Amino acid sequence: MNTASRLSAYGAVLVVLFGAAYVAGDAVIPDGTVASWAESGAAPHETHGAADLDVNTTAEKASMNGLSLAASGFRLGALRAPRQAGTSGQLAFEIFGPAGAPVTEYETAHGQQLHLIVVRSDGAEYRHVHPTLDASTGTWSMPWVWDSAGTYRVYTDFTSADGTTATLSRTVDVAGATTSSPPTEVRTRDSVDGFDVTVSGDLVGGQGSELTLEVTRDGAPVTELQPYLGAFGHLVALREGDLAYLHVHAHGEAPKPEETAGPGITFTAEAPTEGRYLLYLDFQVAGQVRTATFVLDTAPPKQGKEAATGTESETADDGHDGH
Repeated sequence: MNTASRLSAYGAVLVVLFGAAYVAGDAVIPDGTVASWAESGAAPHETHGAADLDVNTTAEKASMNGLSLAASGFRLGALRAPRQAGTSGQLAFEIFGPAGAPVTEYETAHGQQLHLIVVRSDGAEYRHVHPTLDASTGTWSMPWVWDSAGTYRVYTDFTSADGTTATLSRTVDVAGATTSSPPTEVRTRDSVDGFDVTVSGDLVGGQGSELTLEVTRDGAPVTELQPYLGAFGHLVALREGDLAYLHVHAHGEAPKPEETAGPGITFTAEAPTEGRYLLYLDFQVAGQVRTATFVLDTAPPKQGKEAATGTESETADDGHDGH
């Protein structure tokens, strides 16, 4: 397939932002925190309703949908999960609507009613999964084990029955010993299960730009990429440090289930600011989904005609089938 023939306005970008929220009550609390509460006589802070919202103090934060407990009239309830790394249990939560009741109906977007994305504060332990909804109670749940201790951010990405889209999040602390391993250098290539994935193109702070990810195996192009979540690849980018969330989608119309593509997948991305970003590409071959990870620094902003055209000529001439 020809990449140029498949490109369309599907490359929409959802940019969500920066905030901080601490989960208490049913959330996972580290042993040290519990001990400090006991020593000081303080109690865990559990909040509900309007008091549960993150406080945004700048115009930039106020203008974006962000890493907060609430947006567009919806609010993410408390997270119930195992309190220790390595302990089996359930991860469960509700999303409350404008009337204050749990939401029980959702639209399907990118193949699922809700996308749950979890990552540790250093960018490790990334997961993109899909819990099950109990429509009688509005509770989302799935079996869960934290592989390691640390502070995690949990994102819920969904579209309600009335067509409203939102990304809500909480932070969770998991007890146990851990060693943080934040990325220290740019990484444009990753290998996973015998597949080599490379990313080319620039992220540009405050501007849209194109990224192309190519998949090879043993030096040969992989042309058996299968549809996954309505595309031939699914890319998530998080800003290093505060984990500001940038959700991008591949170019082109949604493929049919029997279609395959590759080796290239082209995305439009818009980094909200300059900085370093952690990228996670989910791709599917032979029915198995794998995740490749990258680290990119933003390039200087483009000016004039270059900013308007982006990498259009490169995309049209690359000869790969990207979606």
